[in-house]
Amino acid sequence: MDQRKAILYALAAVLLWSTVATAFKLALRYLTPLQLLTIAALTSLLTFTLILSVQQRWREVWQVGRNRIGFYALQGFINPAAYYWVLFAAYDQLPAQQAQAINYTWAITMSLLAVPFLHQKLTAKELFAMLLAYVGVFLIATGGNWDFAQTNWVGIGLALFSTLLWASYWLINTKNTDKPVPALFWCFAWGSGWLVIFNLMNMITDTESTYVNLSWQGIGAGIYVGLFEMGITFFLWLTAMRLATKTAQISTLIFLSPFISLILIYFILGETIQITTLVGLSLICVGLYRLRE
Repeated sequence: MDQRKAILYALAAVLLWSTVATAFKLALRYLTPLQLLTIAALTSLLTFTLILSVQQRWREVWQVGRNRIGFYALQGFINPAAYYWVLFAAYDQLPAQQAQAINYTWAITMSLLAVPFLHQKLTAKELFAMLLAYVGVFLIATGGNWDFAQTNWVGIGLALFSTLLWASYWLINTKNTDKPVPALFWCFAWGSGWLVIFNLMNMITDTESTYVNLSWQGIGAGIYVGLFEMGITFFLWLTAMRLATKTAQISTLIFLSPFISLILIYFILGETIQITTLVGLSLICVGLYRLRE
């Protein structure tokens, strides 16, 4: 029964995550990356506040936050502040199909970073899996064009840098024994504080009054991203992993997300899905699957 519930929670999370690449692009029609991130992060912070209030866990939350101020200040700076700002900037530069596919290589980046930070060694099989995934990234980035004339290297660089930030966030968390939801609350609380500072600095140079002229479409899209990329979906996934008796069965479901996402990108955003995107994404997923065996 628990495994069945876990699968349902995981499928709900996967389906919601499949919508966010499309949501990012729609939101960025009305908002800058920083504005989108600020609205989304505040929405997520409110979501975690409501969850913790329902669970009556505030004593635990205060204890965690009081004892580890510096740790969560750093974590909040990395995620959500830096990671999502860079990720949204990548989506602002690239077609959604490119940005979302490259973002899935963060697990490969984490395996590479684990070598110097955790002193882990890579096997020949793992190196081959990584090579396969990055061949997929190359195909997606260049569209199969060897002259590289149409390649947006700034956008590709931002997308790859976002995987570095996300992998760093999880590597720092490897020895964190705090419960996930209180930990996420403090990450987003500190992250929101950093974002307030970034926005104040940005408003000083805002010559187009973009903060005054926020549209309801942009605000609504930002709230959607906050709920279904960060807030509720994180909670659904964590609940699935807690209930699961076979975690491998649950984690495999995540490979559905990028392909469902491409369907939504095609029908809602109207992007023509390139053959190189399909081939490259398949190589990335095969590489990730081989890496986790």
